[in-house]
Amino acid sequence: QVQLVESGGGLVQAGGSLRLSCAASGRTFSINIMGWFRQAPGKEREKVAALNWSGGSTYFADSVKGRFTISRDNAKNTVYLQMNSLKPEDTAVYYCAAAVRTYNYNYWGQGTQVTVSS
Repeated sequence: QVQLVESGGGLVQAGGSLRLSCAASGRTFSINIMGWFRQAPGKEREKVAALNWSGGSTYFADSVKGRFTISRDNAKNTVYLQMNSLKPEDTAVYYCAAAVRTYNYNYWGQGTQVTVSS
């Protein structure tokens, strides 16, 4: 079992920045991938970024490339999503997810709201 707790969401003006955190606990040694997803009202869930837990390779959706970065603190078992140059279309609930003992995301956090005002 792995537990994921997100924090760092909030309200920011367009052009601003936010950093989301996702603290993992439990059997974290079994994590293969950590990812961030988002879902806006009336839209499908979108994968925003991902980090291979062992190799460090990353993925970013085209919509956030050059603006978002993903990083981790191994000592804290925490993954971060740094979001810069935020746009109103980035408004969504952001979810942290982990692929544990598989390469499919099977653990999810509770979500944190990000609202970008124009």
